[in-house]
Amino acid sequence: MTELGIGIGWRPEIAEAVEALPGVDWVEVVAENICADHLPDSLTRLRERGVTVVPHGVSLGLGGADRPDPARLAALGEKAVALGAPLVTEHIAFVRAGGPLTASPLLEAGHLLPVPRTRDALDVLCENVRIAQDALPVPLALENIAALIAWPGEELTEGQFLAELVERTGVRLLIDVANLHTNHVNRGEDPAKALAELPVEAIAYVHVAGGVERDGVWHDTHAHPVPGAVLDVLADLASRVSPPGVLLERDDDFPPAEELAAELTVIREMVRGAATAVGTRSARAGGTSQAELWERVGTAHQRGALSSAPAPRRAPLLIGAGARVSGGPMPSAPVIPEPAPRDDARQRVGLAQAALLSALVAGTPAPEGFDSRRLGVQSRALAAKRAGVVAKVAPELPEILGKGFRPAFLAYARTRPMTGGYRRDALDFAEHLLLADRPEDPAARRRLTEWWQDRSGSRPPGRALRFARAARHALARR
Repeated sequence: MTELGIGIGWRPEIAEAVEALPGVDWVEVVAENICADHLPDSLTRLRERGVTVVPHGVSLGLGGADRPDPARLAALGEKAVALGAPLVTEHIAFVRAGGPLTASPLLEAGHLLPVPRTRDALDVLCENVRIAQDALPVPLALENIAALIAWPGEELTEGQFLAELVERTGVRLLIDVANLHTNHVNRGEDPAKALAELPVEAIAYVHVAGGVERDGVWHDTHAHPVPGAVLDVLADLASRVSPPGVLLERDDDFPPAEELAAELTVIREMVRGAATAVGTRSARAGGTSQAELWERVGTAHQRGALSSAPAPRRAPLLIGAGARVSGGPMPSAPVIPEPAPRDDARQRVGLAQAALLSALVAGTPAPEGFDSRRLGVQSRALAAKRAGVVAKVAPELPEILGKGFRPAFLAYARTRPMTGGYRRDALDFAEHLLLADRPEDPAARRRLTEWWQDRSGSRPPGRALRFARAARHALARR
């Protein structure tokens, strides 16, 4: 198991700060945000300093009903090689549904959605993981995700689901303690029970992040400070096993570098303190309370003396008999391959996921057994995320549309699911507005037309084409 230490998620917005932070042993980069043949200069400099860089994928959808896309796997593997990464990571989630398997339109969530913890879904996931392991040049670790919603009729707890996944595939785990806390608030699941049931010796590293609670729902925003409740879960995990690595995630509303350094110090002290007090399950770490830790960090900031002490000794990865170590050599004992899940199992999973995703992004009725209120919260969160990401990948749109961008996009998203990624979504949104002769301001409409034409490589839609497309869309909704 690779020793990683204490790290932080590398993002372009905080690249300079990350390079200057004391005591950062490694960084994690969202794989889809970089190109293997043109790495950001900041990552290159970090690598030259000996800082480990791990690519973290978000688009494979290994929990989906379809087998993994070979092109996506190849791209992830190329980035791992370009970065000299010791492993790659992804999520136990589905991100798209529909298509030929279910004879329904292909839908993109633009977000990580939970898989049902059923035998069918586990069989499909295990085969997808083995396909990914065979295709990737380095070991694979998978992350538990946060969820606002729960599937009805689940057959396994999260800990049981993860434990069986590890036993059957040898895959390693990326445990996000913030996600365990999220699922505690939103789904009533006990983080301690999940940690007790999962194979902690298979942990490759740990994520820590902040969020916020609104109206009884915890939103895993990665845009807020790490709360004490998440640090409690981290302390619990660290008292069970010394994790090979712990990483702070921050994706938005980036604070000053001093605040990031303070959070890293608290995380480091929490892990070190828990490791010296194995067996405790309290909020105290090495005899120091969390409040005292925060106070100590503030004092350390004033002195400019942030700790960069080495992490504690790590536990080795132990794999059960007959399991294959992801990305590594096969064990000496012969391994009997599991039978692949039958296509009818994949179809059952696919139909269930397509029905859920359609309810979330296309306005169809909620599938039986789901909490309709929670589905509404999730649906609005997905639309808001789409609007935010589209504004980032196409910043000209909010500039052209001004304050009208967000309400116009949210209205568009209610009935028009994403089918081809965020850049395609931005083009489709612009075309939707032009078909409706919007925006009303002629100058803004002319700028939007030029923007759309420049990026789509097409002529602006004329009246006849606008009428045909509008009619086709109306018929498709019947």
